[in-house]
Amino acid sequence: MQQILHGKNDTENGLRDQVLRWKEKYDRAYEDLDNAEKILEHERKTSTSTDSGSIDKQKRLKQLNAYLGLTDVTGAGIIITVQDNTSSKLVTSRDLVHDGDLRAIINEIKNIGADAISINGQRIVSSTVINCAGAIVQINGEEIGAPFVIEVIGNNFLNYNIARPGSYLYYMMEDGIEVNIKKSDKITIKKYNGVLTNKYIKNAE
Repeated sequence: MQQILHGKNDTENGLRDQVLRWKEKYDRAYEDLDNAEKILEHERKTSTSTDSGSIDKQKRLKQLNAYLGLTDVTGAGIIITVQDNTSSKLVTSRDLVHDGDLRAIINEIKNIGADAISINGQRIVSSTVINCAGAIVQINGEEIGAPFVIEVIGNNFLNYNIARPGSYLYYMMEDGIEVNIKKSDKITIKKYNGVLTNKYIKNAE
């Protein structure tokens, strides 16, 4: 009996230690984020003065934030709605929109030319992960369900090339996937709300 109690206590102590370690990691990550936001806020404040150097610095900061997906952006582009094939009597895997389909579409959009992309309100950034979570898709860690509304701000070639014969969307439509594409003169894409992290790169010395 004492051995059982001793083993149970060891397990509880081990779990308690793991919780404490994860709490320490979370606290450090939150502190790093807070410091980064303070630095960014300092840059914003120092760039509001009227001298030309500060004005240029402010412009570069805004451009960088927009490029990284850290600010809301507006512009002309296209809205693509992708939906499962609802007309099929016997639903197969080819009748459904998968995470791999969304990744392929996003890659083609990037290759054609896009300044900003979102899927169901989730901003696509360099660290975005699109993966399968059972019957739904996860984007940036958030669960997303069909229909998938892809908003794109980019050049005029998007509308003509994204569903051209031979494109990924073209073959999806051939398989019966419902695809609707429309142009828009004003699309607003919200900023990315997560934390951008670089795990492997370092500044060159």
